[in-house]
Amino acid sequence: MDKQEFTEILQSKFKIVRTEAGYTQDAMSHTIGLSKKTLVQIEKERILPNWTTCVSLCALFRDSEVLTNIFGGDPLELTQVLSRGSAIYPNYDKENIYWETLESNNGYKMEFNKTNSIYRVLNANNQPVHASYIEREIRTYFERKSNR
Repeated sequence: MDKQEFTEILQSKFKIVRTEAGYTQDAMSHTIGLSKKTLVQIEKERILPNWTTCVSLCALFRDSEVLTNIFGGDPLELTQVLSRGSAIYPNYDKENIYWETLESNNGYKMEFNKTNSIYRVLNANNQPVHASYIEREIRTYFERKSNR
């Protein structure tokens, strides 16, 4: 697969990804950083999204089942390989100085980032599974996942 084929595939799935996420055209255009007019043109397959738009879609909607199924895995990983020739995986051990553990239960951890004020929940494999600026949302998610 090359960038052109990747872009054409994303163009054909743009609307499906938007509806899967429950976004209106206004919300999607704001989230991706496009005008609504441009978004409509992409969804109607009249214009191809540019590379930056494709990367934004894959980064912001990397949890999309549509994208995962189309590309056979993490769409952001594929964008890295297409752009850089390889995928680079972050070393999460270095970020421990930024995160404070607020609670732990049944292998799950709820953390707070002291620099950017984001809350997140990590699973038993120490992988982030949910993040938000809203503490109440994270607490609810943590309690549901950790069976509190």
